[in-house]
Amino acid sequence: MSNRQNADVILIGAGIMSATLGTLLKELVPDWEITVFEKLAIAGEESSNEWNNAGTGHAALCELNYTTENSDGSVDISKAIKINEQFQASMQFWSYLVNSNRIRNPRDFIAPLPHMSFVQGEQDVAFLKKRFKALSRNPLFQRMEFSDDLKKLEEWIPLMMKDRPSNGPIAATRVESGTDVNFGALTRLLFDHLKRNNVDIKYKHRVEHLKRTSDGLWELRVRNVASGTVERRTAKFVFIGGGGGSLHLLQKSGIPEGKHIGGFPVSGMFMVCHNPDVVAKHHAKVYGKAKVGAPPMSVPHLDTRYIDNKKSLLFGPFAGFSPKFLKSGSRLDLITSVKLDNLVTMLSAGAKNVPLTKYLIQQVMLSKEQRMEELREFIPNARSEDWELVVAGQRVQVIKDTDAGKGTLQFGTEVISSADGSIAALLGASPGASTAVSVMLEVIAKCFPQHLKAWEPKIKEMIPSYGVSLLENPALIREIHDLTVRALGLSQEDYRNEAEAPVVNA
Repeated sequence: MSNRQNADVILIGAGIMSATLGTLLKELVPDWEITVFEKLAIAGEESSNEWNNAGTGHAALCELNYTTENSDGSVDISKAIKINEQFQASMQFWSYLVNSNRIRNPRDFIAPLPHMSFVQGEQDVAFLKKRFKALSRNPLFQRMEFSDDLKKLEEWIPLMMKDRPSNGPIAATRVESGTDVNFGALTRLLFDHLKRNNVDIKYKHRVEHLKRTSDGLWELRVRNVASGTVERRTAKFVFIGGGGGSLHLLQKSGIPEGKHIGGFPVSGMFMVCHNPDVVAKHHAKVYGKAKVGAPPMSVPHLDTRYIDNKKSLLFGPFAGFSPKFLKSGSRLDLITSVKLDNLVTMLSAGAKNVPLTKYLIQQVMLSKEQRMEELREFIPNARSEDWELVVAGQRVQVIKDTDAGKGTLQFGTEVISSADGSIAALLGASPGASTAVSVMLEVIAKCFPQHLKAWEPKIKEMIPSYGVSLLENPALIREIHDLTVRALGLSQEDYRNEAEAPVVNA
């Protein structure tokens, strides 16, 4: 066992969150020593991987679960506003990285793609109209279009409208300025940049334990997965960004803020189509409504994807269950996460979420043909031979005690940090990656308050809307839109002409 080696910052996990925090800190304090530990061989292989998530740049343009109907019939858009502003921050930071040559080609990770909501039936069409009216009056969503005209819908979504039976009213909203984001590629680009700037990135290194030392540092026990050797590393600040694996390390830290918190793993599956004749007929991310009784993470959607310069279609998600907290995790992850301090919390969650358990069992038991029937609600003439099932990433939904009672299942992203700001952990799931910049700025504000005033000018250089309400500054919204479209190459017309140029098959 080697002597202790010190760092200013240690990042655990080489996903999009650690990549974002590391990049922000390297811009703010270039001389800080940063070390990253990742148990896998490369970056972005768990939830950040392009095949382990839907790649939606979550801006609340199409996700119906981010807008809820109140008892008086009005539509609450507050969550949609928050998520949209968070995504705007991500776009600004990515634009800064491109403009300053930290990232050379934005086409490597982002593409323009319309975001749409699609509903059927009088009740859901009425809701979509109310949602459209509420959102389109807001300067963040003023580019949204609504249509219940069949010819217009055939123009927007020809693949979905072909052979569709006349079973009542249908409608859709559309925002042309949506995006498809390859978060796996973005993660790897950021870590490549960090490596070029003297960040010590240790792949195949698993953090097994961490504890506070008498001199106020954090000491980590790290195992080299390849050789089996163990070393000690210390740091003034530790960020636990290991996806589902973060909960166990948070518990091992012993900080009181990590008590009474549990996690419930949910795996996802998607149907994927690579048939170029089918793929060419759809150009959008189209979100529907979750079925009654289904959890928010089950909202069905049909997505165009750009991965490795290839266009494909993805439909899902179908929920599954595994006790693992990571795809590369252990089947003992769930049971070993139950401690004395969170036992009641976990039991309460189990009692409250019997419908969720039933739903997951039903999803796991679905045959391919049953999944195809769900797909045919989006593509009426979908053929089974054109689609294959792929297993996506593991998500660990946070369970904690809230004002709503013990054992409340949380659907979102949570930052847990110690009172002194020396350690922080990220838990939860969607919209996660899309809001990474805002979430990591929250970590910086919580954990480095003594530096915030000095860092603020640089933060504003990277993210012009930092500390400003976009709602109260429509001119800034337009300025940011123009900035990001230009920097990230998000002109729909230019991209479509390039991306859909004829391909000659061998």
